[in-house]
Amino acid sequence: MTEKKRIVSGMRPTGALHLGNYHGALKNWISMQDSHDCFFFIADWHALTSNYEDTGDIPSFTRQMIIDWLSAGLAPEKSTLFVQSHIKEHAELFLLLSMITPTPWLERNPTYKDQIDQLNNKDLSTFGFLGYPVLQAADIIIYKAQGVPVGIDQAPHIEITREIARRFNYLYGNVFPEPETILTEMAKILGTDRRKMSKSYHNAIYLSDTPEAIMSTVLKMVTDPQRARKSDPGNPHVCNVYEFHRLYSPESMVSTIDKECRSARIGCVDCKKMMAKNLIDVLAPIRKKNLYFKDHPEIVDDILASGEKKAGQVARETLEEVREAVNL
Repeated sequence: MTEKKRIVSGMRPTGALHLGNYHGALKNWISMQDSHDCFFFIADWHALTSNYEDTGDIPSFTRQMIIDWLSAGLAPEKSTLFVQSHIKEHAELFLLLSMITPTPWLERNPTYKDQIDQLNNKDLSTFGFLGYPVLQAADIIIYKAQGVPVGIDQAPHIEITREIARRFNYLYGNVFPEPETILTEMAKILGTDRRKMSKSYHNAIYLSDTPEAIMSTVLKMVTDPQRARKSDPGNPHVCNVYEFHRLYSPESMVSTIDKECRSARIGCVDCKKMMAKNLIDVLAPIRKKNLYFKDHPEIVDDILASGEKKAGQVARETLEEVREAVNL
């Protein structure tokens, strides 16, 4: 029997998960559980790189994240689920890797300056923010991952991880495999205002939203900007609501919406209500599980404890090899 390829990935706990998170990463993680040996972690230390001044919500966001993961379909019997900061070996390997990582590698990180520009309301001139790719490398190679599932925008981060692993192996001996970048397809889904779906933009629909909240949010969505009146013909392919229909409505309905929008036989409000109902139906099982896990915290605790036990054992074994290689 062929051994499954090990993959590792994580998410920062910055709030409840929304549809952008689901389609951008979580849905692909769920689909890979049967074919790969999966390690998925909540990256609470990474949350500190940009939110170090306000850490009060990290525990509750961490709890909500694991509940969202389980509710959406990550299964503890198939995947190892854990909290990054509970495995202290990540920090030790991060320290050792920081000793050998050239600063120019970090400064040329394509997202480093972009993030500083985008988050100009925060002071990100810290070692932690500059060095987060090194911590990310430690997160990945401590489990000797063979692959990391990411979107195309994250591919440069994995290349830095490969370079760091290669440099360690060159200096101290062959300890780490160089993880492959596993590019994952992402469904096109924008926020309700057609910007990137983001908590900070207040344009998100969350996996744990109530039906009332979903309907309210959908009714505020931006549609075809050229369609001022119900009697005006619309263009579904520039309408965000139509993109949601393509994801959450039956194919026959999508075809009907396309025709009736172009001929002005359906108005935007009715179109939104139809989509919202379908979205509510799709998310209903996830919301039901969300409420269940919130009502049974001991189950969540046991899942995390089991995942941390397995992850910790792998991490400790790797650190023993690392210490021996570095002569510590």
